[in-house]
This record gives sequence, structure tokens and C-alpha cells, in this order.
Amino acid sequence: MYRTYPALVFVTALSGFFGPAFGGEPNTSLAPGTVISHMPASAGRYVGSPAIAVLPDGTYAASHDEFGPESQYYTNAYTRVFNSHDHGETWTQVTRFEGALWSSLFVHAGALYLMGTHKEYGAVLIRRSMDSGKTWTETRDAVSGILAPGEYHTAPVPVIEFNGRLWRGFEDANAPGGWGERYRSLMMSAPVDADLLRADSWTMSRPLCRDTTWLDGTFRGWLEGNAVVSPQGELVNVLRVDYKPGPELAAMVHISADGKEASFDHTRDLRPFPGGSKKFTIRWDPVAKTYWALSNPVLAPHKELNPTSVRNALALISSPDLTTWEIRCIVLYHPDAERHAFQYVDWLFDGDDLIAVSRTASDDGLGGAPRGHDANFMTFHRIRDFRALTLADGAAGTQAMIR
Repeated sequence: MYRTYPALVFVTALSGFFGPAFGGEPNTSLAPGTVISHMPASAGRYVGSPAIAVLPDGTYAASHDEFGPESQYYTNAYTRVFNSHDHGETWTQVTRFEGALWSSLFVHAGALYLMGTHKEYGAVLIRRSMDSGKTWTETRDAVSGILAPGEYHTAPVPVIEFNGRLWRGFEDANAPGGWGERYRSLMMSAPVDADLLRADSWTMSRPLCRDTTWLDGTFRGWLEGNAVVSPQGELVNVLRVDYKPGPELAAMVHISADGKEASFDHTRDLRPFPGGSKKFTIRWDPVAKTYWALSNPVLAPHKELNPTSVRNALALISSPDLTTWEIRCIVLYHPDAERHAFQYVDWLFDGDDLIAVSRTASDDGLGGAPRGHDANFMTFHRIRDFRALTLADGAAGTQAMIR
């Protein structure tokens, strides 16, 4: 077996919850990083939507949901929450509960929040925890966490504070067509001093539907947008773009100051973005005055594959302006793009390090993941001294694969 995981990623052994055993004990040493959670393929449930937050007392919280043929993904999905009290070296599951999917974790005013939907294309929900994620408020109505009934799509995307409001991207699923085609981009926001569990605290921007003529008719959809403040001081929503024929792209939707309007010009607001056809997380670094992201670019040996499914390289990328992006380092790589993936990575700054959680498809001694998309691990990674990293620091052999 060939694999390459560079020394820049902090690797340690698991201490935590695997879930039920199916067909023997897993060999977690075959996966990169620190294994937080493992779900063998034989269970028919896969790891989705990794998210991470750091609480005021220094506790790390991480979560993931469950999808797959034996899950409740389509009706009332399960989410698991984990804590680490030693900076990510060991993890313990603190709860598993129903009714949460595609959820972000974030900390606000000392509380931990979980915001997503309750199932595939479910209502927008938010929960609050005052005990590091062990227990959560119940979502019963419009004053206890049900923010928007209907059909919505999202992922663990950033929740940021800007101009006295909290901002988070979503998509509704009300346009014609199938996956991607039906998604309309929108932004939700609320005043920072509002009761976030109340639906009337939140403003939703006018949803924008894709235009079938964009990119000469090859633009299939946009999704999983990042709330980011542009260099011009404007709130923008930077979205993944499903587009197969050419270089990977991201879309930049402009949001009005009151959070009610959105605009997009396909002639200027589609930007080259390494890994832009997969989910990514962008954050602004006030120290380096730079935007950073962890994404899944397609390296040279895999250029003939469908870019949306190539997730076997995890790259640290940066931009001074949200327009020009540079691959700084290939953090993780595996040569098998079919059954190995480091995807949907959520991450935070931790001093001079980045801390991240990944939906990871890897060998486990039990047959591995059935395909890269259907991950069997959530893994934790510490990328040390990230601002100083170069291509030469990356996974073995990957510097020559960047074209």
C-alpha cells in the first residue's frame, strides 16, 4: 500500500469512540491525523459534515452527521458531537442525537451553537449548548430554533461577525431540476445581540437561482457558500461551482449591507479557485492580511477525472484579494482518487497553527471506504506554522504534480 502523509501534520493515536464494531476491530493507524470517529462501510452509515469550534475554556468541540443507506439521512438525521480537552490529541464522544444534518458549529457570547437542517433538504434549525455540546436546546417552533421551514441545503460553512451581525450562507432547494440545479444561493444574518433561537431574529437575502446560460450552458449549480468580508469591506458569499469542462471556479455573490439583497454578474464574479468544485472553507487572517482556505485541487496525475469527485489531495491555499489564489502546500495526498479522500474540511486558526477536521475516506483494515465520497473517518489535523509552509514542505512528490 502506498500513501503519503507529511510531517507537518500532527499525528497521534485515537482515544475516543468508534461506535459499534462491524466485522472486527479497525486499524486506525492506516488513517492520517487523529481519528475522532470511525464508521466501517459494513454499517451502511458514512461520516459527513465535519465541523469544529473552540470554546472559551479551551475545549475543542467537533461534530459530524451520518448519511448512507442505513442512516436516517432522508428523514431525521443523526449527528455526533465530540470533545477534546488536550488540544485535539484525544477525543471523546459526548452525545449522538436526532434531527441535525449539514451543521456548522460556532461559538457566540459564550455558548456553542449548531446550525444546519434536520434532514436532506430539511428546515433550517439552530440549537444552543451551554455544556460544550453534551446537551442541546430542543427545536420545537419558531421561538426555539426552527428558523425556516421548507427545503434547504447547506454544509458546515463559516459563521462570521461583521457590522454588528452574524452571517451564514445557505441554499434553498426550490429551483427546478436535480442536485445542484435546484439550489438558490442565499445568506442568513442576525444581530449579534439577538436571541439566535428565534426565527424573527434572522434576515434571509433574496435567493439567487443559477442561469442555465452561464459558462455556455455548463454551469450546473452553486452551493456551500462562505460568508467572507471582501477587501472592499463588503459581505460576499463565495460558493463552490459545479462545472466540469474547464478549470475549477468559485462564484462570488454580493450581499447588501442590510442582508436582504444579493447580486451576481457571471462575467466578473466567477473566479479561478483550486478545488472550487468541492466544498471549501475560507477565513481571513488578520495577522498575515491574507485569506486562507483548505481545498481539494486536482493534481496532475488525476486531470482526466471528473473534478467534483477528486478529493485525494488537501491543499492549503491563500489569496490577498479573494481573486488570485495560490497553492501554498499540499497538506495530505493519496494516489488513489477513487477510494481515498480528505474532504469537507472545516478549520480554525490556533495561533501559528491551523486546526482542522476532515471527512476522510481511508483504509481501516476492514475493507476501507466504498468510495472517496462515502467516508469512514472523521480525523483531526494540526497544521503547524502554516504561514511559513511552501510547496517543498508538502506531501512527498506532490510539488511536481501542481500544474
